[in-house]
Amino acid sequence: MESRITGHTGLLALIGSPVGHSGSPEMYNYSFARLGLDYAYVAFDIKENEVKDAIAAMRLFHMRGCNVTMPDKTEAAKYMDELSPAAEIIGAVNTIVNEDGKLVGYITDGEGFVSNLKDHGIEIRDKKITVAGGGGAATAIQVQCALDGAKELTIFNKKDAFFERTLATADKIKKAVPSITVNVYDIDDTKRMTEEIRSSDIFANATIVGMKPMENESVVKDCGAFYPGLVVADAVYSPEETKLLRDAAKAGCTCIGGKGMLLWQGVAAFKLYTGMDMPVEEVKERFFQ
Repeated sequence: MESRITGHTGLLALIGSPVGHSGSPEMYNYSFARLGLDYAYVAFDIKENEVKDAIAAMRLFHMRGCNVTMPDKTEAAKYMDELSPAAEIIGAVNTIVNEDGKLVGYITDGEGFVSNLKDHGIEIRDKKITVAGGGGAATAIQVQCALDGAKELTIFNKKDAFFERTLATADKIKKAVPSITVNVYDIDDTKRMTEEIRSSDIFANATIVGMKPMENESVVKDCGAFYPGLVVADAVYSPEETKLLRDAAKAGCTCIGGKGMLLWQGVAAFKLYTGMDMPVEEVKERFFQ
């Protein structure tokens, strides 16, 4: 790393909290070096109330871009000069590109989720999908699944001050894709969640449950929700095997971890930053085995 940093090296970063577990710096820095690109990528632990200052620093330091992870995605969208169509619908960003002082926000989480499933031979079209979560990543997954032809979408989120936002997202999805059925329920309604998961083809966890310090918890409280053949995908990638995935595997489900989602959303972001394709197969072999 040190041998290739110069006075012209462009800076990129991951912001969010926590970020110490992230594999993004290794993945991006390897790809920059492999392609001979003069960039360096680091991680900054930024709480939600610090996002405004972080975005201002990004402008001040003329950074090329930032990836944004939980819990900062929705807050970061407020300080963009321009949003991609998907980011505008979702109201969150996970990728910021500095275009000569204009900050453009994108959301590639949904693309990463769908591409990860495809990489495991799973298609979205005509499937019923249940998603836990209502934040930036969850909403991106919901929107992308709808756009890619899912027939039914059930969303579970905490019935708190932000529940209305989840209902609004459901309305936006139905307007964008009139053919889809969308339901929204309280994530604490265990009986309803069990029923909905058992009638689904795919279940996705897009909450932080399962991530440290909640690595011994699962968003699914009733393991009777799982059945052989159900696809269970977790957006959490550290730990690689969450309690959710362990419980689902015992029931005979097809389990897909969040590392692949990280890879494929990163592939899309890398293209936005550099205009070049990440060396996907090399990165997969080096960091995702």
